Amino acid sequence: MRPILMKGHERPLTFLKYNRDGDLLFTCAKDHTPTVWFADNGERLGTYRGHNGAVWCCDVSRDSKRLITGSADQTAKLWDVETGTQLYSFGFEAPARAVEFSEGNKLAVITADPFMELPSSIHVKRIARDPSEQTGESVLIIKGPQGRINRAVWGPLNRTLISAGEDAVVRIWDSETGKLLRESDKETGHQKTITSLSKSSDGSHFITGSQDKSAKLWDMRTLTLLKTYVTERPVNACAISPLLDHVVIGGGQEASHVTTTDRRAGKFEAKFFHKILQEEIGGVKGHFGPINALAFNPDGRSFTSGGEDGYVRLHHFDPDYFNIKM
Repeated sequence: MRPILMKGHERPLTFLKYNRDGDLLFTCAKDHTPTVWFADNGERLGTYRGHNGAVWCCDVSRDSKRLITGSADQTAKLWDVETGTQLYSFGFEAPARAVEFSEGNKLAVITADPFMELPSSIHVKRIARDPSEQTGESVLIIKGPQGRINRAVWGPLNRTLISAGEDAVVRIWDSETGKLLRESDKETGHQKTITSLSKSSDGSHFITGSQDKSAKLWDMRTLTLLKTYVTERPVNACAISPLLDHVVIGGGQEASHVTTTDRRAGKFEAKFFHKILQEEIGGVKGHFGPINALAFNPDGRSFTSGGEDGYVRLHHFDPDYFNIKM
């Protein structure tokens, strides 16, 4: 399969998000401007200008009308997807790291990094249907555990929030009260920073990637560890196929070690594993730096990777991909 190379960012990619229909792809990078592309041919549609720092994360509403972005400039912003207009800016006292709309798009979860003496925190905001009525107050604030929270997502029926980050523990919180319900086991769980967390399309399980060179599959409700996928290098990104029993895992080295290896080769590959058998199926090479972001199209027939090299690579699978026999 020939990738489509999408060059629109001047700095490393941080996050990729398809809309629910799978026709638009949103990309975030350290260059302050989230970008939207046609997911089919990689044509650039437009950018969302207004952030003043690296953009770490984004999410798009179910009807593809609203975009929310979290940035190192200590704001999370709401945008009109079609026009690129900024609708609202939530201010924080620290960089905003992870953002996600709830099921139904009436709420959003936003995490703020630890900063100076402030601990990390998880905020739930109400999202007004009419942008002119939007306010910045939090419905719930959970004062976070130790270290940065790299990802926070909504659990089934918006009843829970799932967070993961620097202290390598996955936590499930009650989204009404903020009470801690479950924590992943220290022994069987990740041993180093959790860099990424991605849900399955049906919301029954999720995958986490960590600097301990593994990715793990968990049950969304019980936090039971289901599977572990072991790789040779730190994992920065992971995603679950909505179509086949595959997961894709990408990574590389920590950015500080990158210069010590041969970068001509485009050695950084997205590795595919069989979700159930935990065996490696194959890999897609091409990036000239660590892979920071991965996403499957909701139809499962293509996937995208975003790298430290500033490129987004869009891959439409060949027919034989769908017939891989294990």
